[in-house]
Amino acid sequence: MPKKQDDLRLGGEADFTSPAELVGHPARSAILLALLDGRALPMSVLAVEAGVAPSTTSAHLTRLTEGGLLRVRRQGRHAYYELASARVAEALEALARLAPPRPVRSLRGDGRARALRSARTCYDHLAGQLGVEVMRSLLASHALEGGDGLHHPESSGHDRLSAPGKDIEYHVTETGWEFFGGLGVVVPAGRRKVVRYCVDWTEQRHHLAGALGAALLTRAEELGWVARRAKGVPRALRVTDEGREGFAEFFGFDFAQPEAA
Repeated sequence: MPKKQDDLRLGGEADFTSPAELVGHPARSAILLALLDGRALPMSVLAVEAGVAPSTTSAHLTRLTEGGLLRVRRQGRHAYYELASARVAEALEALARLAPPRPVRSLRGDGRARALRSARTCYDHLAGQLGVEVMRSLLASHALEGGDGLHHPESSGHDRLSAPGKDIEYHVTETGWEFFGGLGVVVPAGRRKVVRYCVDWTEQRHHLAGALGAALLTRAEELGWVARRAKGVPRALRVTDEGREGFAEFFGFDFAQPEAA
């Protein structure tokens, strides 16, 4: 039976070795990275991402599920795997900043790295250069207030790179709600906090998270501003021509992606 994340707090000091063993295997880390964009994927796709045989992938998926990092969504005879919770995604993003970058040994590898830095998803919201530019624009226009969008490690009490922020309380202003309404961004009612932020692991600045961040990504996809890449670079986003015009019109910046991105 999968362990509940809260169970880890009940027995004393945290045992880092258990999740570290799960994440530390190259194939399992590839599976987790492929799921960081919030999708639920079948074993066949994850086997390709991990670069191992389906039978080996099945064993890895079982371990990740039993370890509480993944959950299974079943539709008829088909099984789809996804991250167990937003907390798992946040922890993986934090580890991505601590880990050294994989050496780039090819033009394709260099293109993947640039694509991820340019525009990507961080679980269910925008990240990378695009994400921090959106945040900068929202602060400059006073749609959001509460901080300056910068990570100040020397004065941060709890904030860490590539993790959900805790030091600053951003809030949406009246101007902001008018702006988001004009853009057609709908924040669903629920218990999730409306405005959160993450410290972006490539840009070391804040990007918008929370229910509002998720709603903004959803709207950008509905408008055709961004498109998820079908294969090759999980989580990387392509800004379309319509998106370049849209971000310029509504957010006031011209986002030109690198050619390889």
